[in-house]
Amino acid sequence: MFAKRLENYFVEAKKHIELIKDAKEVITLPIANYDKLSNLEKFAINALIFRFSKLQDLIGSKIFRAFLEFNKFDTQDKSFLEILKEIEKEGIIDIDSWDEFRKIRNLIAHEYPGEEQEALEAVEHLIAKSSELIAVSEKIMEKYDAINRR
Repeated sequence: MFAKRLENYFVEAKKHIELIKDAKEVITLPIANYDKLSNLEKFAINALIFRFSKLQDLIGSKIFRAFLEFNKFDTQDKSFLEILKEIEKEGIIDIDSWDEFRKIRNLIAHEYPGEEQEALEAVEHLIAKSSELIAVSEKIMEKYDAINRR
């Protein structure tokens, strides 16, 4: 039961990862002026933001918990912090790195007039960190495969 659910989550994660990688190929760094970007680059930035957020949410709200349940860890009535501590013990990601992903997501989730340069810097930071988020996804998939082969 846990394996099938986790595998379905992995299928979804792989879609997000593929689209993150595609979007990154279109975006030229540094991003000096959003208004001077082509429509394709603007579309890629928006897609990147959306897919990063979706992947982070999927990992944090579903994959971590399902992986631990698959690995015989009782997650019922556990807070996200307790889940994250257990994920850290598994060597998948440390709490500080996850917190940084959360901060990036919060930065890009809101647009404020007059803060366009800060928004572009947040997008560039997201681009840099997206590889780490993808690596977290891949690491948990590898650990799942290793457990499944036993």
